[in-house]
Amino acid sequence: MNRILRELFTLSVTALLLMPVTSCFPVKGGKEAEKISHEYYLVTKVVDGDTFVIDDGSKKGARVRLIGVDTPESRKTGRKEIGYYGKEAKDFMTNLILNKRVRLEYDVNKYDQYMRILAYAYLEDGTFINEYLVESGYAMVMTFPPNVKYSELFLRKQQEARAKNRGLWGKTVETKTEFK
Repeated sequence: MNRILRELFTLSVTALLLMPVTSCFPVKGGKEAEKISHEYYLVTKVVDGDTFVIDDGSKKGARVRLIGVDTPESRKTGRKEIGYYGKEAKDFMTNLILNKRVRLEYDVNKYDQYMRILAYAYLEDGTFINEYLVESGYAMVMTFPPNVKYSELFLRKQQEARAKNRGLWGKTVETKTEFK
């Protein structure tokens, strides 16, 4: 329990430290960030549990990073190790959205420091993907101000997932590699 609380505290502090960086990428038109896109995009690749690629008409497609959630790493890259429950989170996301169409909703900032699109995503049946990942126990809440539109909802869903031992919450985190 203490380890999880420390990790949540670390994520919150990290978010605050990164705030000036993510604030460097404003959305044109100010109010445009509040709008929900009514266009659907085909998901062509799942990178990990919280990042995927959509067909936006460009050659490579566009990378989308889900706002407000974080999943363990599913592959070793640079300084990051494979996180406990990372492969399961990626598999869950793959089964949920690969080759399906999603609609994107933006918050204050449209891009992160890696120029990935920051969005809340919805399937055509209305499933709110960000929320579904948290309530199923495949993601933890990770809030980076100023993109906080659904942070309270995500926290409630995370508490429910933990209470019901869903996904990663049903596993013994202390005996495995830390959630990364």
